[in-house]
Amino acid sequence: MKAFRRFAIHGDTRATGKEMHGKNWSKLCKDCGVIDGKSITLTDVDIVFSKVKKKSARNITYDEFKTALAELARKKYKDKTGEEAEAEVFKLIEGKAPVIAGVTDTSKFTGSHKERFDPTGRGKGKAGREDIVDTSGYVSGYKHRGTKLKESTKE
Repeated sequence: MKAFRRFAIHGDTRATGKEMHGKNWSKLCKDCGVIDGKSITLTDVDIVFSKVKKKSARNITYDEFKTALAELARKKYKDKTGEEAEAEVFKLIEGKAPVIAGVTDTSKFTGSHKERFDPTGRGKGKAGREDIVDTSGYVSGYKHRGTKLKESTKE
């Protein structure tokens, strides 16, 4: 299943996509609408994850993932048979990917982060990250710009 792989590698550069961490399991359930806040909560999702994984493991495999979804499906759709409930939950997850819109939408940025991007959302580079100081003044680091000597010879 593509959704399993997409969520398994989300946020982890070393992930192979064959096993999913608990954080990504929770994100999958939230982003795909499995958690509804009534029949299934975040706590239920965490309990099911702990139940299906091996005792010493921190991740679940694809087979354990299917088992966990089946368990959540029975809880979410109590009025349907086991297979119908599983099919409904698989429909919710099918083809989905992690939601990252809030991270990449620069119009929602505030404060100094807003200054790092132009109106199109493209980064300004170093100019957006640093205050470039004009060192042409008379005091600190004066570099003889428009020196007094040249000004006095004009008179």
